[in-house]
Amino acid sequence: MVCGLAGSLAGCGLLAGNDGEPASLEEAEAMVERQAADDGKIACAVSGATEFSRVCEVEQSQSDQGLLLTVRHPDGGFRRLQVVKDGRGLIAADGADLAIVTPTGAKEVEVLLAGDRYRVPATVKQPATAAAANAAVPGPVPAKS
Repeated sequence: MVCGLAGSLAGCGLLAGNDGEPASLEEAEAMVERQAADDGKIACAVSGATEFSRVCEVEQSQSDQGLLLTVRHPDGGFRRLQVVKDGRGLIAADGADLAIVTPTGAKEVEVLLAGDRYRVPATVKQPATAAAANAAVPGPVPAKS
């Protein structure tokens, strides 16, 4: 299972608190704000780039659907990702493209969206068993219309 931007996806039930239970969304958002305070940028490979560079800026906002992340490209383009609490972590907030979220480590996920790739700080909760691991890995997530 995957959570996203610096723990902001704790609301999806994947960021464990001290007692092993999921932390609150408020705690996750506070963590995001602390980590984003560094420079607010994440590594990305956009607009046909093959190498990652730490040049994409991330903004957070609240909507009636929950926490939204706007990832701004250096060329002025952007993508919007929605934090979801159902175990998927991130989905495309708009458009018809699928957001494919892949854990790249215990503290990062890679999001592939319409050929653009983003490395998003995250907390990835490891499943307790191999059977749970197979069940916990999300597939491609369709964007909401």
